[in-house]
Amino acid sequence: MDEILASQADGVLILRLNRPAKMNAITTGMYVQLRRHLKEAADDFAIRCVLIRGEGANFTAGNDINDFMADSLEVEESDGFNFLVELHNFPKPIVTIVQGRAIGIGTTMLLHCDVVVADPTAVFSMPFVSLGLVPEAGSSYLFPQLVGYQRASRIFLTGDSFTAHEALQMGLVSSVSENAAIEGYELATRIAKQPPAAVLNTKALLKSRNHDAVSMVMGAEAQLFTMALQSEEAAQAFMEFMKRRENK
Repeated sequence: MDEILASQADGVLILRLNRPAKMNAITTGMYVQLRRHLKEAADDFAIRCVLIRGEGANFTAGNDINDFMADSLEVEESDGFNFLVELHNFPKPIVTIVQGRAIGIGTTMLLHCDVVVADPTAVFSMPFVSLGLVPEAGSSYLFPQLVGYQRASRIFLTGDSFTAHEALQMGLVSSVSENAAIEGYELATRIAKQPPAAVLNTKALLKSRNHDAVSMVMGAEAQLFTMALQSEEAAQAFMEFMKRRENK
């Protein structure tokens, strides 16, 4: 079974995380496929917008823990980091539909998307500190800028989750809809019908204020993330996490 489903219609490339039995937890192979699709879409004039969503009840549970722990690479050399860099630099609009759990990178990647539509079931969390790690994807820069330092600190330092309506109030998502899948697709097709050069230039302008700063922060986060992964603190936190999961 292909764990990334790709299809194209009405000028929109639709990428679906297709591992519903594992809450769409993302493996190294899935990151490779996602990055490849984005690179190809960037150069394909027929693709005017990308839509990302998850199959089943959840958007994504974040990194597949077993796959993640088996990867001994420096974070900046990892396929997950390379995907995030591709996402950060992607020139065309990205619309994302979120339902159910959006954990870790399932939340941080949204900071690089242009429009996010959430189902009322969506629950967001970035439990990096709870796992003995640090934020990634430039989220330590982008999230406080979006929601304010106090709120960002509370969420990062406690690992607390937040709801779709809280995400709407924060500005992380553009809308909450019972028909999120329909609304997200209709929005992507509307954007795809807009004059393409104007769309590209407008996205570039919207991103220009933060782009270089986010790139630098992503690099710093990756170095600290690598150091954290090698720490006893993270090893203990991951062990406790695995025990809790086994006891469920």
